[in-house]
Amino acid sequence: METEKKHFTLYIRIIWSAAALLMLTTIVFFWLMAAGKLGFMPTFEELENPKNLIATEIITSDHQLLGKYYKDENRTLVEYEDLNKYLIQALIATEDERYYNHSGIDLKGLFRVVKGILTNNTNSGGGSTISQQLAKLLFPREDVSGFKLVVRKFREWIIAVKLERSYTKEEIITMYLNKFEFIYGAFGIEVAAQTYFSTSPDSLEMHQAALLIGMLKNPALYNPARSEERALQRRNVVLGQMLKNRYINREQYDTTRVKPIDMKFNRSGLKKGIAPYFRKYLERTMIATMPLRENYNNRQRYFEDSVAWQTDPLYGWCNKNLKPDGTPYDLYNDGLKIYTCINYNMQQYAEEAVQTHLKLLQPQFDAHVKKFKNSPFSNDLTDDQAKQIIRNMIFQSNRYKTLKKSGLSSERILREFDLPDTIMVYTWEGFKDTIMSPLDSIKYYLKHLSSSFMAMDPQTGEVKAWVGGVDYGFTEIDMVRSSTYKRQVGSTCKPFLYTVAMQNGLSPCTKVPNVEQTIINSDGTPYTARNSSPTDFDGKMVSLRWGLANSVNQVSAWVMKQYNPDAMINIMQRMGIYSDLPSVPSLFLGPAEITLYEMVAAYGVYANKGVYTSPVIVSRIEDKHGNILSEFQPRRHDALDENTAYLMTNLLQNVVSSGSGRRLTSSYGVFEEYGGFETPFAGKTGTTQNQSDGWFVGFTPELVAGVWTGANYRSIHFEDITRGQGSNMALPVFGRFFKKVFADSSLHYQQDFVFERPENFRINLECPDDGAAQHESAVPEYDVFW
Repeated sequence: METEKKHFTLYIRIIWSAAALLMLTTIVFFWLMAAGKLGFMPTFEELENPKNLIATEIITSDHQLLGKYYKDENRTLVEYEDLNKYLIQALIATEDERYYNHSGIDLKGLFRVVKGILTNNTNSGGGSTISQQLAKLLFPREDVSGFKLVVRKFREWIIAVKLERSYTKEEIITMYLNKFEFIYGAFGIEVAAQTYFSTSPDSLEMHQAALLIGMLKNPALYNPARSEERALQRRNVVLGQMLKNRYINREQYDTTRVKPIDMKFNRSGLKKGIAPYFRKYLERTMIATMPLRENYNNRQRYFEDSVAWQTDPLYGWCNKNLKPDGTPYDLYNDGLKIYTCINYNMQQYAEEAVQTHLKLLQPQFDAHVKKFKNSPFSNDLTDDQAKQIIRNMIFQSNRYKTLKKSGLSSERILREFDLPDTIMVYTWEGFKDTIMSPLDSIKYYLKHLSSSFMAMDPQTGEVKAWVGGVDYGFTEIDMVRSSTYKRQVGSTCKPFLYTVAMQNGLSPCTKVPNVEQTIINSDGTPYTARNSSPTDFDGKMVSLRWGLANSVNQVSAWVMKQYNPDAMINIMQRMGIYSDLPSVPSLFLGPAEITLYEMVAAYGVYANKGVYTSPVIVSRIEDKHGNILSEFQPRRHDALDENTAYLMTNLLQNVVSSGSGRRLTSSYGVFEEYGGFETPFAGKTGTTQNQSDGWFVGFTPELVAGVWTGANYRSIHFEDITRGQGSNMALPVFGRFFKKVFADSSLHYQQDFVFERPENFRINLECPDDGAAQHESAVPEYDVFW
């Protein structure tokens, strides 16, 4: 008996010792793990400041989201207050019913997890709390099994408990929904709500919130864009959990469970949405690096980028500004907020104006180029020249490069380009499949016209609208400010020459001879200027006002003869033109290649009473916490005196009221769509050699805008001046834009604008012996041109 008692005592001691040893081992194990001695364990600082890759947001001046920049994760953080009650209720009911009653570990769920580990069944599930799931998202785990799986699970428990100590329950919910990836690049609940339902988290309806919460179990499996029925079933499971946990009643459940998914799928991307050219330009500008001469083949481009690096704080902003830790800002992951000067409505109106115009102009152009011997190239190109351009485009195509890599010879590939195939081509209704040869598809794309548009406030420099081209999915060439694809500006250059005349004492009423003018070039060769078409006033004395209104070359050449090309260049540079300008007498004809960006800003000098204001596209940049990092102001300088600016404004108003821009004031037939304005704008049309480019730049006291239209190759154009001139190619875009701007009362732009006369202005502008009848008779009437 005594022996049995001793054995029993020994057993008890062994059991208690084993229990104590197990407890001590467990304590030491957890202590070592919590201290990071058994592998990774986040520090207090890492828990307090979890890393999130946050997309940068681009915001308009009227506080609408224009787009985002991101590479790895398209994420926008939201606050708890931005989550509606259905999201929170569905999350707790489905993922963690006892969420408010534990401190990171749910004991009931724990038993299921332990059982799964002991049986090596990793699919037993159901035990992870929201805090544990957040731990997995914040500190992703690798795929392991056996003892490593146990260690990994214990680590998540510790992290979950630490999270519960560091954050409130509401903060944990917010962090979890901000962190989760809902596939299709939708990181976080904000982007998910936008992607699947085109709304925000605070505006989700009950069935929408339930569907998104249902995706948390397996977003690929319950993807509503691919598996609508499976996603619907999962959504209803979530609704059932909400009913079970008494967040909703039976009536709400029965009503909601029969609703369709009603998805409004809207996957984000640079090519989608409004202002894609502007967003791409802004991106390139902000991530630019300091220009190095060895990286440039073009001297002028190196010069322009170097000046921008020195004078424009936005150019290379990410590399010029450092975060507190000394590293450059990451445009794609640091969650910056870029507040642009773009007005959302005005941007829409500009894009609609471009689309509407080209939809009407393109069919006319298509019919025109069919007649060319080497369509779409005009007949002024030789057969060999046309063939060489086509051959170069074939060699540059992805199809050619792919076939070349597969081992085919160039001769075989060229034969392949003649064979019909199913090809996706761009149309005004989007991309469509059609049957044509790859060679024909190249010619099809070549004949497409494009158009660019920019509008800015001449006083503040704020750029209100920016349209780089017709469609970013079709062509990525931005004709607003591309230093690579500048175009000749034609007669939109003539006002700069007339500005020289106005500065030197001439007036709009000054009479000059309308005869051929011969000017001697600097190399001693003669240059003779003739009118492009005869007028009733050839050989007569005419006013400068009439000469500019009708864009008469002989009158402009007379002005150039009185001064010189360098005087005109000096004025252009003072007015903000930085492109290379040739010092030749024909400069007034616009052979210089200049960006639309420069032309709009230069014309803004006239609207702003002689003061040049540099265009500003961004007002401020904030970090993810709302702290202002940078604010941007325009550069200003006096370019002209106020009287000269007013004289030029008067001249340019006359261009619109009775000259080449008269279609803006016409009020009959189709012109009512974009013309018939009560007060004449000030502006100038421009047409380059062979009608390759059509321009119009115009302004009111509050807004200056410009348009360019043409094909990507100068050898593709209208052959007649009636359809190829700027008043037909570009001016309608300007008119349609302003029609919508004036009709939008929220924008506060008035159609009955008045250009303010300087106080000391004493020059007579009536020109009594040069009446309106004479002006109008020199301008041909145009039929409806569509």
